[in-house]
Amino acid sequence: MICISLSACSDEPNDAVVEPVQKDLIKAADVSFLPEIREEGTIFYNAQNLPADVLDILKESGCNTLRLRVWHTPADGRSSLEEVAAFASEAKAKGFKIWITLHYSDTWADPGSQTKPQAWQSANLQGLSDSVYNYTKKVMQRLSPEYIQIGNEINGGLIWPEGAEANSANFITFLKRGVEAVRDVSSTTKIMMHYAGVDADWFYAILKNQQVDYDIIALSYYPRWHSKNLIEVESAIARISRTNEKDIVLAETAYPFTLQWNDWTNNLIGEPGHLVTGYPASPEGQKAFMLKVKSMIIKTDRAIGFAYWAPEWVAYRGDEASNGSAWENMALFNFDNKVLPAIDVFKD
Repeated sequence: MICISLSACSDEPNDAVVEPVQKDLIKAADVSFLPEIREEGTIFYNAQNLPADVLDILKESGCNTLRLRVWHTPADGRSSLEEVAAFASEAKAKGFKIWITLHYSDTWADPGSQTKPQAWQSANLQGLSDSVYNYTKKVMQRLSPEYIQIGNEINGGLIWPEGAEANSANFITFLKRGVEAVRDVSSTTKIMMHYAGVDADWFYAILKNQQVDYDIIALSYYPRWHSKNLIEVESAIARISRTNEKDIVLAETAYPFTLQWNDWTNNLIGEPGHLVTGYPASPEGQKAFMLKVKSMIIKTDRAIGFAYWAPEWVAYRGDEASNGSAWENMALFNFDNKVLPAIDVFKD
């Protein structure tokens, strides 16, 4: 589908003064698309306009962790355990920590879809519970990550329909079996529970009441779908962490550097109404927004980091691809694949 050209907001970005970092922040990037993008022969450029690998650009900028999704049995092999294992090995050799997001699905899992793997379709509840444990243990043994999410954006549960939030007993059972598998393999891997949005008080209250064992609250925050009031967002991060006595991260966030497009794939975020007032869709606005988000993390007592989602998802299939990137205007690389100023968010 051809995207419609929309004019960018012309406001000047707010100043976003970041206090000196006083804690060892998780400064992560979710680069799960990168193996596929590399296969297309896409060339990226550093700030000196020299060809460079995305991982090297991120590392030199101060990024210390890579967030990688794992799908159970994807039809095209993308984000499979095999692909992620090879990629994670390369990343570890470059000094990155690894943060794994288990989708418990063969494809995308999010608030609107949590389709269980095809291999589990005929399993009964006990079979599903055992499958969660065995699969999670297998992933842990193969990848040895520093961080792992039991599910991705599980506002409405996971492994539908059995594990839908409405079937809360099953949902909690599946979470606990995943946690059990992680703990049986590693005493050091930190477990995250991930919710999309900042209206998450009710969700973490359920986990607390049901005595679900985990280490870190993980929230997705995109102004289009969540809140454009940054004061409200900062307050929510602090409140949710304090109420549940847990560390907290922004597991996904991103912001546009333009409202234009670079292929014929419809962009998920591309209208003026998707922006935060004072932060235009420009390279400067993108950087200012991300520095503001980082500042909120630094100021919040138990907030320990953030992840930029899909900074590498440029229009890698060409400028007329209808199956290309839905995110090229949100990447940390411009339409010439040169790194943008917002990469500085990873600096100390």
